[in-house]
Amino acid sequence: MDFELNDEQVMLRDTVREVLTKAYDVESLRKTTDTERGWDPKVWQSLADIGILGLTIDEADGGMGAGPVELAAVMGEIGRSLAPEPYLNGVVVPAALISAAADGDARSELLGGLASGDLIMAFAHTEEGDRWPAAKVEATATGGKLTGVKTQVLAGDAAHRLVVSARDESGTVGLYLVDADADGVTRTPFRTHDRRRGAQIAFDGAAATPLGSGDADPAIGDVGVLAQTALCAEAVGAMQRALELTVEYLKTRKQFGVTLATFQTLTQRAADMYVLLELASSMSAYATGMLADGVIDETVASRAKLQVCRSARQIGQEAIQMHGGIGMTAEYPVGHYVSRLTAIGHTLGDAETHLSRLANSITEYDMVSIG
Repeated sequence: MDFELNDEQVMLRDTVREVLTKAYDVESLRKTTDTERGWDPKVWQSLADIGILGLTIDEADGGMGAGPVELAAVMGEIGRSLAPEPYLNGVVVPAALISAAADGDARSELLGGLASGDLIMAFAHTEEGDRWPAAKVEATATGGKLTGVKTQVLAGDAAHRLVVSARDESGTVGLYLVDADADGVTRTPFRTHDRRRGAQIAFDGAAATPLGSGDADPAIGDVGVLAQTALCAEAVGAMQRALELTVEYLKTRKQFGVTLATFQTLTQRAADMYVLLELASSMSAYATGMLADGVIDETVASRAKLQVCRSARQIGQEAIQMHGGIGMTAEYPVGHYVSRLTAIGHTLGDAETHLSRLANSITEYDMVSIG
């Protein structure tokens, strides 16, 4: 397993960094996320023009056919810049579900639209009372009509079409395509504390088209692992930038006539932040590498997410504390990084949930005897 990016992957990373760095500083980010849409269509089109929106989509369907390593490189740059565009939830996740379930002209049309940036989709799966990893899926699809309520649908406010999980007459979970503006669809938009967007979506006899056939639970589980791994990569990018901002602050801010970097206790705390970052980065690379090798393992994703959550919490707290009062202001970027890291830490399971899952799986392994 190679943990180093090759020349093409470095070029991809640097290109995305250039686009997003030009688009966003803390002032422009606040201005953009305060709009009703919450992201910039010009940035979205720029990402489409350089092929990022079609990065994980097969070439036959209008994409670039890249793998998890390239996706992780892009997600890291999104984390570094805090770019609010709904890349993961509006393109990557629905594209993966469509690639797994759909075929024929419908597949090509949907994936081509996602790759070009003309189409935004969202995966409507979570329902009231769900706690990851369990999902009740009480929504029903009968006679081509879908009924139920989905909560916390990230990118659901902006989506043109929705991929919805629902049960058919036999109780089997399937995936269904629904137009977001169709009769019987009611969207209630919301904003998250990290300035992202989503919607609660109610379906009342909305027209729905099946995406493929059979039990969709395996495909949903696999895409969940992909999303977990992508979120880990995004969090690593955000932690890297939070640490850089903290180190820069320690080198420039003066106390008692000398820079804060001269105080040994503060430099030791910064060193601890670096160690935590390396732990998270290594686990993120491990999870990405496993996906790149074709291994889709929920346990691996949980291991990575657990360390990322732990590192993100401690790095975020230290970054705020070492910045002092300015770290909590909206005009300074570090607080925004901490907010995003907190949100990632509670998306698709928090640290305690993943730790519990890993602990409960110990009995699945063989006992090791010594002597």
